[in-house]
Amino acid sequence: MRPDCCATTGSLLLAEARGRARDAIASAIRGSDSDGGVLRNAALNAQRAGVAELLSFEAVAVTEVQPSGGATGLVCTNPPYGERLGDAQAARAVHRELGAALRERFAGWRAAILTASPDGARELGLRTTRTHELWNGALPCRLLRVDLADPGAPARAPGVPRTPDPAVAASPGALMFANRLSKNLRQLGKMARAQGVSSYRLYDADMPEYAFAIDRYLQADGGEAHLYVQEYAAPASIEPAAASRRRAEALSVLSAVTGVEAANVHLRVRQRQRGSSQYQPLARQGQFYPIEEGGLRLLVNFTDHLDTGLFLDHRLTRQRLRAAAPGKRFLNLFCYTASATVHAAAGGAARTLSIDLSERYLDWAAQNFATNALMREHHELLRADCREWLGAGQGAAWDLIFLDPPTFSNSKRMVGVLDTQRDHATLIEQCMRLLAPGGLLLFSTNAQRFRLDEALSARWQVKDISAATIPFDFKRSPRIHRAYELRARA
Repeated sequence: MRPDCCATTGSLLLAEARGRARDAIASAIRGSDSDGGVLRNAALNAQRAGVAELLSFEAVAVTEVQPSGGATGLVCTNPPYGERLGDAQAARAVHRELGAALRERFAGWRAAILTASPDGARELGLRTTRTHELWNGALPCRLLRVDLADPGAPARAPGVPRTPDPAVAASPGALMFANRLSKNLRQLGKMARAQGVSSYRLYDADMPEYAFAIDRYLQADGGEAHLYVQEYAAPASIEPAAASRRRAEALSVLSAVTGVEAANVHLRVRQRQRGSSQYQPLARQGQFYPIEEGGLRLLVNFTDHLDTGLFLDHRLTRQRLRAAAPGKRFLNLFCYTASATVHAAAGGAARTLSIDLSERYLDWAAQNFATNALMREHHELLRADCREWLGAGQGAAWDLIFLDPPTFSNSKRMVGVLDTQRDHATLIEQCMRLLAPGGLLLFSTNAQRFRLDEALSARWQVKDISAATIPFDFKRSPRIHRAYELRARA
């Protein structure tokens, strides 16, 4: 064979091999993001680096991403931290969705997750095989290595250990916390049974170093118990390592002390909300559980929002409204999931109107009515900005009004900013104009430093009923809310 022929054949084989290699690599190295602009920048960067033909990109949300073929491989991801987005709640939601996607569709793979969000890392619900401390610019980060073939990484309640570390559970701090929790369970459980209460606050930062609010919920008809654990964000003066250790100690004993399965322990970090983040859903799992209260069923959700849909500290307030409702026209402003309206309707209210700006909460309210077989002909749900609605001077008269505005709101859907301390006098005045003769306004707020405008007492009969509306399980936090009854002067 002639040398030039051999050289030509060799070149062809080499070109073919390189082509096959490029095709194999291109199908094996993929990038995805839900933002098309980010993907365009990534493609330009690949082109500048001379590797564009080796990579492929697709616009897909983390909840929809799929592995290529049936092969296993490595998933590398750098989810948002909350710093770039300015929204820590949204970042935790993305971490939660990422963890679910990896567990459900990437079994047998490995993952490397770079994150600067400790709260987000807990939401992944994955067991890491190794952690590396790194820096991303000025941000301290952790590179989490996960083996998705590890049977110890199933779906479970984010941040709650499936099998607690015995050494942590036996530590002095964990034992001290367990003793306090056990004491509360005996005392408060006894009071709850005596009063026919199925869901109550079990612990509320009783020990300041273990800053949690823990609510125990029991599903109706003898269903499973759930713990809703809200961790108050540690102040800057507390070292992150100390906060992490205390969290691990508390979570290591929760299931053993309460008898609640780890899968039914739901952890959230509660901190001051800014901007529209306070209204954004954390997830969209749509899993609702019926809770019994006063012979009614009210639906709660432990995953999709920062609150469950039922404010336990308003239990006596709802009873009070129900007792006052027979034959009355009832108006519920900032109604949330309309649990108070359900009580009023069940108590015999002649007509009810519940107003909120959130379509999701109003859908939830409709489910609460349907769950209790309450006919909707006389019970209306209205999506509107309550301040605009009141400012429009609605002409109907109401016998009973419940006004429970959020402490602060600057929702994009709302005109202006609502500050209950600043605006409560105006809201109350507008509501009093709608009261029928002999009518009653019940005003409530969870603003911690709230002070009622003294001028209101000069115009109307005002009665502070705060102490009478604090349930037994919130006596340790008597300023959990303030409540007042207002009537026209005789």
